[in-house]
Amino acid sequence: MQEVKTTCCYCGVGCGVLAQTDGINIISVRGDPEHPANLGRLCSKGSNLHLTSSASVTQQVRLLTPELRRSRGQTRSASSWADTYQFLAEKFAQTIAEHGPDSVGFYISGQLLTEDYYVFNKLAKGLIGTNNIDTNSRLCMSSAVAGYKQTLGADAPPCSYEDIELASVVLIIGANPAYAHPVLYRRLEAARAANPEMKVIVVDPRATDSAREADLFLPILPGTDVAFLNGMLHICLWEELLDTAFIAEHTEGFAELKHTLREFSPEKVAKICGIQEADLLQAARWFGNAPAALSLYCQGLNQSSSGTAKNAALINLHLATRQIGKPGAGPFSLTGQPNAMGGREVGGMANLLSGHRDLANATH
Repeated sequence: MQEVKTTCCYCGVGCGVLAQTDGINIISVRGDPEHPANLGRLCSKGSNLHLTSSASVTQQVRLLTPELRRSRGQTRSASSWADTYQFLAEKFAQTIAEHGPDSVGFYISGQLLTEDYYVFNKLAKGLIGTNNIDTNSRLCMSSAVAGYKQTLGADAPPCSYEDIELASVVLIIGANPAYAHPVLYRRLEAARAANPEMKVIVVDPRATDSAREADLFLPILPGTDVAFLNGMLHICLWEELLDTAFIAEHTEGFAELKHTLREFSPEKVAKICGIQEADLLQAARWFGNAPAALSLYCQGLNQSSSGTAKNAALINLHLATRQIGKPGAGPFSLTGQPNAMGGREVGGMANLLSGHRDLANATH
């Protein structure tokens, strides 16, 4: 029996997996205790990965050879790798010759390895000569990317999973990690058990599994996230919970933001969001007074026509209160797939080159 290291691709946590195989079939799986993402834990999806390759359970087996349909009127049939590669190369060459390089495109996935992302990017932009390559990051994380770049100057979360154990307040907004990132949520549960003083705030229109376990749940109305976050910052400003020295040394544009915050009094924000004013005040005080406050957020903020504004409002809250750049603190965007970030690092999007270089920036 052989044991092989691999990664679960079912959510953004990217848990390390040890797969036991007889050389042909995967017999069983277990969590990798040395992997920094899951420390040996697996959720129900991850712990049943081996069943996805078991014909006796799913009546489906992984294709061992390509299946090719040479024309629209035909059904797919088994093909050799050599014939399939030749067919694809000829079709790409014919289309490019007739219609130019921008007539073809690639859509790739955050379930790919970083090295695979890089090769696809070089194939599209370097060999074929088209920017028509994009990934799930566009659909899934584009608001988070824009929010980070707009406020911090780079597409890079200033946090890690280890910050969960170091946080004294965790703000979960627009996310339900108990369901969508269960292993990460188990880690939060363990951190709360080890530190009973930790406070968890959940902001979500729905009473989710995560909300039911929170110390404070704020069921804001859909689409009121920016008002809520600006309201929290208004309270922190009014109650002198900001780090003025940090703001002066490390931020720009605070005077304009301060002027905007005048419109977001606790009474007004509570009415806009449909929540109790006392709960809003409590959330802001816990966050602003915390030795270290960490926020976890996902598609509730990102997949919205105002997603970038929501991300920016949250990051502004972290910057103004100096809940960033120290252990246990920062705005942490949770991804939908485990290597969405890796793909962006090697330029696997239409507007990027490797190393976070932007095609719109002439200096890059």
